[in-house]
Amino acid sequence: MITMYGIPNCDKVKEAKIWLEKRNAEYNLYNYKTEGCDERLAKKLLSHFSYKDLINKRGTTWRKLPENIRSNMNKIAAIELMQSQPSIIVRPIFHINGKWIIGFNEAALLEM
Repeated sequence: MITMYGIPNCDKVKEAKIWLEKRNAEYNLYNYKTEGCDERLAKKLLSHFSYKDLINKRGTTWRKLPENIRSNMNKIAAIELMQSQPSIIVRPIFHINGKWIIGFNEAALLEM
């Protein structure tokens, strides 16, 4: 089973959903907007990816943060930020058979 982490209205998540559905892949969408990102999930994601890879620095959530938060980002600050503002997490993230993929990457998904 595939678990895709993201937000339903995200363009990349929509693209990934279409791609998965065309291949009749069974998946669950873990929706950050409704389910949030608790400390356990944040730490789990950080055990597989760097906080630099997980924090979306191109989105409006990042741009709205005060400069002191952006300039002092580290693993602990990332955990707190991911919990308080899960929209900051790069999307989508896939968990497939114990392996993790960050971002929508068709080649990587085909290897799973």
